[in-house]
Amino acid sequence: MIAQITVSIHHPEKMSTMPTTTQLPVATGEPNTTTYVIDGISTDPGTRKRDVIKISEDASGELLGIPVIIVNGAFTGPVLAIQAGIHGDEYDGQQALRLLLETIDPATLRGTLVAIPCLNTPAFNAAARESHIDHANLNRIFPGTPEGSYSLRLADAHVNRIIPAIDILVDLHTGGQFGEITPLAIVQRGYEDIATDLGLAAGHKVIWKGGAWGGTARASALAAGKPAVTLEVGGGTYSDKTVQLHLASLVNIMRTLNMIDGEAIQLDEYDAVNATFARANVGGFYVDKCQPGDRAKKGDELAVIINHYGDVLETILAPEDGVVIWVRRLRTIHPGEETIIFGPVENKINP
Repeated sequence: MIAQITVSIHHPEKMSTMPTTTQLPVATGEPNTTTYVIDGISTDPGTRKRDVIKISEDASGELLGIPVIIVNGAFTGPVLAIQAGIHGDEYDGQQALRLLLETIDPATLRGTLVAIPCLNTPAFNAAARESHIDHANLNRIFPGTPEGSYSLRLADAHVNRIIPAIDILVDLHTGGQFGEITPLAIVQRGYEDIATDLGLAAGHKVIWKGGAWGGTARASALAAGKPAVTLEVGGGTYSDKTVQLHLASLVNIMRTLNMIDGEAIQLDEYDAVNATFARANVGGFYVDKCQPGDRAKKGDELAVIINHYGDVLETILAPEDGVVIWVRRLRTIHPGEETIIFGPVENKINP
């Protein structure tokens, strides 16, 4: 069980220091007698509550904040936070979390579930990846600042008001309108000791060894010593299949943590993939030649960029044997934009 392990937290920027060790609360059959409090919102054992973590107000005086549903179980266990909607055009995780909440009974829950179906409401209102208020990509600006624009203040509130009140973070994403991604869990490189088991519990074959980019909610949680992973599935459009894949992962994670009844499923083998973006050198019309999850050999054609006459301007080839992680779905492409995410299998994980 994830909740029963002792984890060593390694900070890559502080490798000269000794790793710290954190013991996660264990889900038990012991009665929970503690009122759970997050940002002043109190929830008694065996009950649920929904509220808003206030950040600010808009020009019309409407509340800007984070909608939250708290289910404080009748029995003791870890505090699991699950969030979706960091990017406003990624809908499937939002709905999966609402469907999960329909199945959670506070009278039988072991531990506490903090559910945030839509973290970035301005981006959702704009049906866009970024907030319409400041046009910031929320998942690239953590830990934020309380003196910045709204998105920076939102990231700061998450780091200073939510992360200290939880034990584990699961962040749900899709490829949005921009692209489509194969089902996977992102395990941040350098934090494998505290994140790998959580990533495996999602039940996806691919474990993306992320770490070449910063500013994510996941990275801030890990830096605070909290196990955290990002789950990616689907994209391009809303899909009931993607919703169900996210939902199945969440159920399996909660079963692995022993927060809910049922047998957790674990694969016999996982692929740890070291993938990165390939970017266009020219603009034009993007045509994919592969699908997310495809295996390719070195030199295989993955995509082409053509002009309005159909002439091939650029061909994207597999630089080595590997896995197609993400494929662009927008056909308009400009120089420097992402064409595909591809990478080799770094190693096999056999639990």
